[in-house]
Amino acid sequence: MAGKLEGKTAIITGAGRGIGKEVALLFAREGCRVLVNDLGTSVAGEGADRTPAEQTVAEITATGGEAMAHYGDVADMDAAEDMVRTALNAWGRLDILVNTAGILRDRMVFNMTEEEWDAVVRVHMKGTFATTKFASIYWRQSRQGGRLINFTSGSGLFGAPGQPNYAAAKMGIWGFTLSCARALGRYGVTANSIAPGAATRMTDTVPESRAAARTARIMAEAAKGTERDPANIAPPLVYLASDQGGWISGRCFGISGYRITLYSNIAPQVVLQGSKMWTTDELFGRMEPTFRQFIQPVA
Repeated sequence: MAGKLEGKTAIITGAGRGIGKEVALLFAREGCRVLVNDLGTSVAGEGADRTPAEQTVAEITATGGEAMAHYGDVADMDAAEDMVRTALNAWGRLDILVNTAGILRDRMVFNMTEEEWDAVVRVHMKGTFATTKFASIYWRQSRQGGRLINFTSGSGLFGAPGQPNYAAAKMGIWGFTLSCARALGRYGVTANSIAPGAATRMTDTVPESRAAARTARIMAEAAKGTERDPANIAPPLVYLASDQGGWISGRCFGISGYRITLYSNIAPQVVLQGSKMWTTDELFGRMEPTFRQFIQPVA
């Protein structure tokens, strides 16, 4: 039986470990040819190691799949262009781009350095932009359609207090993805965001004081076969990347364990309409009666 992604080609960034690796493995099992991109850095984005990308490729090819490794920095424009060129030179087409690559530099906002802010925003936001730019050039020219899947995070959706850089970058990715859905839809391209929940080396760095608020604290090495297994994130992405999933675009899905959540896009909740420029006295009399019942304190 043909796989759900038979004959398609995908670039998956950050595919050497964690969620990206599990997506690459499942895509390959479903018949997709995969360019496995991973710079092989630490969680903080330091160093480089070709081993993670090579291991993912080896696992794919060992089971009869087709894959190539790519070691470029996603936020380097030349490297991002080379990813797309490499896939096209090898396989003649690009159907899917999944952007999972990311790093962490956690700090409370009042302690965060400029370098910590810039490093995280660079990898997540610029890295997502760079790969998407060159994939979109091909999709616009080929008119063959495409699937763009970008990773946002609950850290951004709900505002993790110790991750202002990561939260900002991840919410920026959601807005970027919505823009791409509108811009690229005319070329048959869909664009969706994923907010994942799984145990990875990144979540392992979360301090116990913050992790205690979770239902269950499971470290990455013990997650296989549990609800926190990164492999649980991959099956819904196969659907979004498939021909059958082409009716979904411009949406954000939370995927955690065995649960898939469709988040609502931002929409007006309450409108206070005036007929002329508001005076401060008018607003001081109208703001609380109009909006207070709809606004809960920030936890």
